[in-house]
Amino acid sequence: MVDSTSPERATMYGSNRLQIGLFGSNCSSGRAVTMVPERWSGSWPDNLKLARMADEAGIDFLLPIARWKGYGGDTDYQGATLETLTWASGLLASTKRITVFGTVHAPLFNPVIAAKECVTADHIGNGRFGLNLVVGWNEGEFEMFGVEQREHEKRYEYAQEWIDAIKQIWSPKSDFDFEGEYLKLKGIRAKPKPVGGSRPLIMNAGASPTGRAFAVRNCDAFFLQASRTSTEETAASIKKAKDLAREQGREIGCYSVGVVTCRRSKKEAEDYYRHVILENADFSAIDRILAMKDITPETKGHEEFKRQRHFYANGMGGLPIIGDPDHVAKTMAELSHAGLTGIGISLVNYLDELPFFCDEVLPRLERMGVREKRRHSQALSA
Repeated sequence: MVDSTSPERATMYGSNRLQIGLFGSNCSSGRAVTMVPERWSGSWPDNLKLARMADEAGIDFLLPIARWKGYGGDTDYQGATLETLTWASGLLASTKRITVFGTVHAPLFNPVIAAKECVTADHIGNGRFGLNLVVGWNEGEFEMFGVEQREHEKRYEYAQEWIDAIKQIWSPKSDFDFEGEYLKLKGIRAKPKPVGGSRPLIMNAGASPTGRAFAVRNCDAFFLQASRTSTEETAASIKKAKDLAREQGREIGCYSVGVVTCRRSKKEAEDYYRHVILENADFSAIDRILAMKDITPETKGHEEFKRQRHFYANGMGGLPIIGDPDHVAKTMAELSHAGLTGIGISLVNYLDELPFFCDEVLPRLERMGVREKRRHSQALSA
């Protein structure tokens, strides 16, 4: 059984030392919990235009968030979302180079169905599909499906069977049974196989020790949270994950999430960030998010609740990168030097802000040696 991807099968394995993707564009408001009118629509026409723009600019990947129910609040934050496997298929059919991920909640998808859907997307994109696997999720969304979440360790036991089944389905094997504690699948036959005879790239973002161990054992790409304190802390987290993978004879790419506000001057960027995130945050949605995590003034105290409120308003857990193009490029280059393989960025309005980012930040990253020369020299904003 082939248990790895081919280095040639996707642009994610191109020559960019720091891979850059767009994260969360399939959701209304993206990842900005804000009430400003220019917040991201998440509509299909806007996603299609964005994917083509990103593909033309040499952006490496598109990564969606699988959501089934919004967070509510004044804006119904992420209330309208496009399902990720069909979203990926449509975008792969409309682009040429970019890798597009589908995000799958393992407990909600039978692995035989998921394997077929992923292979279909992979053929549509001629090997440019990637699978982002999620093991657990919001209880209220699972309830929509009549699915009860297992306790933490059991979730990963189930996910191990699920990913083992997927990999066997993608292998040359045919007409086989899969017998596990949770999954009992009979007479599996699945054709076609993934493009080029190697499976799609698999990504995971387990945060706990069990989750991290699962990711380094099974996946090609591991999402971790970059430190807001120091690059050294980020480098230590990256080293820990990579060392764990090497103990098992594997190499793993480490990725993180960045929330970018880039303008011509530092002051302009900071002013816009303050306007969007601090002055016009949808705190009613943020409070709902915190309540789902049992973070309230009553459970954590007013000071800790206030701190968490600001943390979630400030990028939903992503690393805020705020400044002029020099600062944004410098921060990203430092993350690359710390060992980061790639970063998925979010913007308040992807279509409005991506051209400036590509025209100003990407050339600086090229000069710093962490990005290859762009395929097309024509400025997107021209």
